[in-house]
Amino acid sequence: MVILTNLMRLEWKKLKQKSIVGEVVIYPLILMFLPVYFIEAVSPDFGKDYATVIELNMFIQMGFILFGGSLINQVFIDEYKNKTISLAFRYPISRKKLFTAKILFIGLFVFLLTMISYMLTGIATYIVDQVHPIIQGDLTSFDLLTFFSQMVFRSLIITLMSFVPLFYFGICKRATIPTVICAIVVMQSHFVSMINLNFDLILTVLTILGVVSIVLSITTAEKFGEI
Repeated sequence: MVILTNLMRLEWKKLKQKSIVGEVVIYPLILMFLPVYFIEAVSPDFGKDYATVIELNMFIQMGFILFGGSLINQVFIDEYKNKTISLAFRYPISRKKLFTAKILFIGLFVFLLTMISYMLTGIATYIVDQVHPIIQGDLTSFDLLTFFSQMVFRSLIITLMSFVPLFYFGICKRATIPTVICAIVVMQSHFVSMINLNFDLILTVLTILGVVSIVLSITTAEKFGEI
């Protein structure tokens, strides 16, 4: 566990930190005001009650799937392209453990940032509604329970979904643009409801694909970890 923690710290040091910090600031700032925008500028139906706004918030936070794709590019693909991963392969640890640390680093980063953004968006929406009422009905204890439970559960789902591009595009192909495109497609999966597909089923499938991608990335690290 200590080794994994140290490896995760090393991953942070190797990142383009200014770029990542910029994303960490910009993503939540943009997303936290999107529910208000959708209610005011797109459709008042998004504000018919707090339950609807909570569901809308989940769709909005799926933007962090793209952030996950950005981390995959830096943590895996860039290291392959720059040949810096060869230095990591010289550590007296297995490549499976190295890949596990990289994946844990990405997952923890995406999960925590999604949780923080989820909270900030909820608070910002509530404050705006108190100053300028845009949501019908009152906030109930059941709404709060739903919000906090979904904040954890949905953040976990979003985190797992962000790994869908990892194995094939990130490790096997080491392709930056396809990884980003895949992340965007996964991020936009909520639009399946427009073509009469079950959104919960799609979420389940994409979450499973994310888990499979993680498992394959770790179990085949010795084979696909080659430069």
